[in-house]
Amino acid sequence: LKKLQESEIRELRTKYKIKPVYRLVDTCAGEFNSKTPYLYSTYDWCFENEKYCEADPTDKNKIIILGSGPNRIGQGIEFDYCCVHAVFALKEKNIETIMINCNPETVSTDYDTSDRLYFEPLTAESVIEIHNKEAENGNVLGVYVQFGGQTPLKIAKQLEEAGIKILGTSTQAIDLAEDRDLFSNVLNKLNIKQPKNGTSNNIKDTLQIANQIKYPVLIRPSYVLGGRAMEIAYDDKALKSFAAKAMSVSTNNTILIDQYLENAIEIDVDLIRDSGGSVFIAGIMEHIEEAGIHSGDSACSLPPFSIDKNIENQIVTWVTNIANEINVIGLMNTQLAIKDNQLYVLEVNPRASRTVPFVAKSIGIPIAKIASKVMVGDRLLDLLPSLDRINLKTFNVKESVFPFNKFDGVDLILGPEMKSTGEVMGIDNNFLSAYIKSQVASGTFLPKKGKVFLSIDNDSKEKIIAIAKKLKNLKFNIVATRGTASYLSNHNIDVEIIKKVKEGSPHIVDSLLSNDINLVINTTKTQGSIRDSYSIRRTSLMNNIPYYTTIAGAKVAVDAIESLKNHALTVQSIQSIH
Repeated sequence: LKKLQESEIRELRTKYKIKPVYRLVDTCAGEFNSKTPYLYSTYDWCFENEKYCEADPTDKNKIIILGSGPNRIGQGIEFDYCCVHAVFALKEKNIETIMINCNPETVSTDYDTSDRLYFEPLTAESVIEIHNKEAENGNVLGVYVQFGGQTPLKIAKQLEEAGIKILGTSTQAIDLAEDRDLFSNVLNKLNIKQPKNGTSNNIKDTLQIANQIKYPVLIRPSYVLGGRAMEIAYDDKALKSFAAKAMSVSTNNTILIDQYLENAIEIDVDLIRDSGGSVFIAGIMEHIEEAGIHSGDSACSLPPFSIDKNIENQIVTWVTNIANEINVIGLMNTQLAIKDNQLYVLEVNPRASRTVPFVAKSIGIPIAKIASKVMVGDRLLDLLPSLDRINLKTFNVKESVFPFNKFDGVDLILGPEMKSTGEVMGIDNNFLSAYIKSQVASGTFLPKKGKVFLSIDNDSKEKIIAIAKKLKNLKFNIVATRGTASYLSNHNIDVEIIKKVKEGSPHIVDSLLSNDINLVINTTKTQGSIRDSYSIRRTSLMNNIPYYTTIAGAKVAVDAIESLKNHALTVQSIQSIH
């Protein structure tokens, strides 16, 4: 209203001694007296703070940990896992833990997880006030912003400007990774490739950059998590629409434009680095869906199942050099892509990623706990038996779980904006068996026989040939829309034509409803084809028919069906592996 900065209002509040009062939550609803370290703020009695405040800070060394806030698509329970493990690590070091979070549905907000819990918004003002209250007694060593996803990172600089110490990776290092121009300078210095890119804060410049890069391009707002408002544009018309949406959710009105690497393999890497420069590569994960599908939605395998050993060694060198150049202390996640046997870095996140729990369970090492100790000065060589990568004896496949059946009107097509709300894990001695287990765990049961429906976009038709031939060898019958059927017939593959919905009954949706189809492979590219085929994907979902919307996903699924027909699955507990 007054066009004043938040810091100016805070100075005025402090001047007039208007400070929040912290009160204990009554966890027993008044049935009997209980005192739990579960606090909330109020400005009632703010002029009688000493009389009514129940925070009662101790005289111990303490660290404040910022949670991830409300669960939402893109920022969920994976980050809460990291926060809780950070608490466990600090307790082992006899450091008091102060948790700030505002989601009652998490483990971090259980009243007995941390030494003191403040149920407060994750804003700079709330954190500063809690820090000041805790600093009245004892020694606040600093704040962890690394475990709660993107939300704490956004306020790190404001906290530092208020005189609060950020533990682990510094705000300057965070900027080196998050700021597009600064990050490009880092990669250029290290002679590391990245896709052509640019930044813009208006539609005109966005169009100009996209045409310089050449379509297709990936467009997204800066400083967001979960691929929010991220889209792939194939022409100027689509770009204008996507750019307006991206600018509306960007924190600084800036949008990022990247060359979209079609048909590339995406790689995720999680590592820990200590203040002495030692680096532990916790996991290199290969995505099953191609680059361009959000990393939170794509199934992935640890260790990689198809990439060349030389590329793997190059990945290790690159991520290690980036971590050292940025001066990361704690966790770092890197996303890379392999196209035509060339490696590219897509982005770096100087924080815990959503894959940390999966990696920890896969390798049997609590990497969030180790990172927490590293951030207060411990050395990796004192915490780990070796800095060498773990030589895994099993394949571990993470599959995403989607809420599509709960939301009418939401399309099943995967893209750069995250849609999944959970994940499952399959473990086996070979990749395909681990993949099958992950599918079963996510509610997808691959058929061993029956009829497969194919509807493939023009750019992907060449790649469906090998998949279709394998399906025929596995004794499946194939039905396809007219264009796909014609292409398959020209390659000597026996196929039956089935009508699209707009061509009239009996059409593909009729066959799906009558349970005549056992597997759906449906890839689309243009907005028109996406709209036309929506009913196919939706009907498949509601009738529990396995469906795949990418060629890469379909290929692995068909390979898995072949494995399923030839080999029985075995079951083993995760405790027997680690």
